[in-house]
Amino acid sequence: MRKKIFVTREIPGDAINFLSKHFDVKVNAEDRVLLREELIENIKDMDAVLCLLQDIIDEEIIDNANKAKIFANYAVGYNNIDVKYAKEKGIIVTNTPGVLTDTTAELAWALLLSVARRVVESDKYVREGKFTEWKPNLYLGQDITGKTLGIIGAGSIGKAFAKRSRGYDMKIIYHNRKRDLAFEEEFKAHWVDKETLCKDSDIISIHVPLTEETRYLITKKELDIMKETTIIINTARGPVIEEKALYEALKNKKIWGAGLDVYEKEPEIYPGLKELDNVVLAPHIGSATVETRERMAMMAAMNIEAVLNGREPITPVKLK
Repeated sequence: MRKKIFVTREIPGDAINFLSKHFDVKVNAEDRVLLREELIENIKDMDAVLCLLQDIIDEEIIDNANKAKIFANYAVGYNNIDVKYAKEKGIIVTNTPGVLTDTTAELAWALLLSVARRVVESDKYVREGKFTEWKPNLYLGQDITGKTLGIIGAGSIGKAFAKRSRGYDMKIIYHNRKRDLAFEEEFKAHWVDKETLCKDSDIISIHVPLTEETRYLITKKELDIMKETTIIINTARGPVIEEKALYEALKNKKIWGAGLDVYEKEPEIYPGLKELDNVVLAPHIGSATVETRERMAMMAAMNIEAVLNGREPITPVKLK
């Protein structure tokens, strides 16, 4: 008897076809996140679940996955899953690390350059027919070259982001739970505490997972000590920044600008943030390239295939 898999939403590439060769696969046909009761109904009697970051896999959901051997998360982050409880129930949790590293770092740089050079504002200005002549003071932005880059989180994405700074001759400082001597040597980077990073950085880019330690890592306290010319980029997780405090800092020009791909109460955005010109907003597209999203899907599928056939998963989430 073929084992059964539920996929919580249509995903790109050949992953579904790959799984269908080995198992019976049911895919959510709705182009939306399932309601809680719908998710519960669909995961009953399933041997595996391929889920998305928007699917909240808590104790109740896990208890209703009465036959599941694995939750394969279609994301590198896994704060949507109660990994500890899943482990207690003998269920494996996997994610998709590595494959989206460069893609997310590239998006962070796209946001940074867009904010620094006011690209979105300028585009809107041209489209509205306001560009009638060259002006000496028209949309003056900031140089990137030679500036101090503060990286919060020197994991794989943080390092990929740093790598792309080399052409801009930037001074790199970073804050991480632990010093990374190899990172320091390769990039001539200096570890500093969070307060020093916030005070000294011209640009701050955040690359940390969402944990209890990193929730509200940046609040009014940190924003108040930043330079008026500071640019902050977040492609990590929304709740790392207190969005209300960020809005106030941007509105009152306490900092230069921000580039955001994630939000505190996603997909909701703090009221007023969309009306500000000094913030560039993206709809959580850090991994959104054809190649990367297809690789993510296949990695999740291969984790399921391995576990259901009695082998070790490729990328298990391990409790720290």
